[in-house]
Amino acid sequence: MRKLNKDVIYGIYSDEEVLLHAVRDARNRHLEIMDVFSPFPVHGLDQALGLTESRLHQAGFVYGAIGALIGFLGMTWMMTSDWPIIFGGKPYWPVPSFIPIVFEMTVLFSAWGMTITFYTICGLWPGVDNPQLDLRTTDDKFCIAFDRNEVPDEAARSFFAESGADEVNYKNI
Repeated sequence: MRKLNKDVIYGIYSDEEVLLHAVRDARNRHLEIMDVFSPFPVHGLDQALGLTESRLHQAGFVYGAIGALIGFLGMTWMMTSDWPIIFGGKPYWPVPSFIPIVFEMTVLFSAWGMTITFYTICGLWPGVDNPQLDLRTTDDKFCIAFDRNEVPDEAARSFFAESGADEVNYKNI
């Protein structure tokens, strides 16, 4: 397992609504949240954490445009230079017939590009063993984690007690 050398204090929650209120409360108290773990997407958690919208869709557009350009230029080269055949009165450069290939290249490049970009940014390559604070967060529990170097233990413990955490634990990851 990869060690990050971080001392973490984390609270376990059983309800997503309690978690959302706790995240908002932590932000109002100016407590630096290291991470929030959830077994499924929680509606409104991004806004509660103050996260901005991802720019991955913009990268997907760029990857798709590169794929469309490669598809169009590749078909142009094949039909005009590599193998210029006139059959059935078809011109050397039949642009409307390029549409299916260009579309498929757009989809292929944007899908692969966004997948590779996402995996690279998140460190989710095959074979990587990411540490987990608590295995229950993959099943039915929610977790708010603080770095013990950023948030004092007493402040974190009082926050968890007031916000309705079921339990508080420490871990070095």
